[in-house]
Amino acid sequence: MKVVEQIKEPIRAEMELFEKKFHESMSSKVALLNRITYYIVNRKGKQMRPMFVFLVAKMVSGGKVNERTYRGASVIELIHTATLVHDDVVDDSNRRRGFFSINALWKNKIAVLVGDYLLSKGLLLSIDNEDFDLLKIISVAVREMSEGELLQIEKARRLDITEEVYYEIIRQKTATLIAACCSLGACSVKPQSEEVEQMRKFGELIGMAFQIKDDLFDYTDGPIGKPTGIDIKEQKMTLPLIYSLNNATKEDKKWLINSVKKYNKDKKRVQEVIAFVKEKGGLQYAEEKMISFQKEALLLLSNFPDSVYKDSLELMVNYVIERKK
Repeated sequence: MKVVEQIKEPIRAEMELFEKKFHESMSSKVALLNRITYYIVNRKGKQMRPMFVFLVAKMVSGGKVNERTYRGASVIELIHTATLVHDDVVDDSNRRRGFFSINALWKNKIAVLVGDYLLSKGLLLSIDNEDFDLLKIISVAVREMSEGELLQIEKARRLDITEEVYYEIIRQKTATLIAACCSLGACSVKPQSEEVEQMRKFGELIGMAFQIKDDLFDYTDGPIGKPTGIDIKEQKMTLPLIYSLNNATKEDKKWLINSVKKYNKDKKRVQEVIAFVKEKGGLQYAEEKMISFQKEALLLLSNFPDSVYKDSLELMVNYVIERKK
């Protein structure tokens, strides 16, 4: 059994019902919108975010979920999908998970409007059911994700990212959404309990580890047997590169910054940067940091009684850093 299927096993029934409810939550009177949302629903990914919502809810409540849990999972997936649709427009990307992106098929104008529609559907799902506590969790996540993206753009122009700023960027950009999933799960079944904050922290730690793992993929062999260097081409300052910069001589530092700023499209130069980062121990350092976030997350889980839901969450934490793509 694949790891993802194993993780999903204790919440299989909930995930099946969730898919129906999620599809319903997208419906519109506009035929074009329904055609596009149908396309989105049929090209879904692993659905990690709703899985976090249900597993956390069941772990903290002793195996129970309610309508709020389903709404929380739907809201997070609506908003996550909205951000992906908008991201593809921002990045001018024609592909998403191997399929054509919305902007590639229906152009930017429609993609932006569809993203706005999904966002408003998510917010209204909470408002119509007076889930104001869940709405607050979601709204904070959306604000932080936007701030994180803009902070990264601002810093990429000057390439002056410290390790602290890097953590702040990935906390806002990536970790905040996983943190929202976990706190939503807890809040849906145990509102105003201390578990809500514990689970938010747990999700944040996993999100940090997840993003560092993503950064490491740029320096490890891709499907063609060569490191990809995509982050370097896009002038993204990731942890392996930041560490290598901080531990380089003045000349090497100058060469590195020059390479990322001016020669980031030069394949040979990008491979030289990758080799330099490996040699300076950048990958090893990033891996150590990733593992420390993972251990901290597992420590938070140890406060809860043993259950199949806790086992699945532990499996999820380990999967995040052991995955191959």
